[in-house]
Amino acid sequence: MLTAKQGEAAAREIEEWAKRIATRLDEGLKVDVYDESDSNTYVLRLAEGARVLIFRLSGSQVRTDGREAECERTLQRKIKDLWNLI
Repeated sequence: MLTAKQGEAAAREIEEWAKRIATRLDEGLKVDVYDESDSNTYVLRLAEGARVLIFRLSGSQVRTDGREAECERTLQRKIKDLWNLI
């Protein structure tokens, strides 16, 4: 479980988590997370220079025990996708 919180409080925790992982891979990567309550998702925005990649994690992904590794793999894959953007 990434967080037991909901809404903006959860978004802050998810952002801190994502920044820790992103910094290990690329110190120049900018990470922003915001709560989209209408769809029960958290929108993650990865940016490096002019390259930007946006994706979502569902509320159930971030609040279900045992899914941390899945979320981390998703984030790492999206960071690699960002690197490959032309």
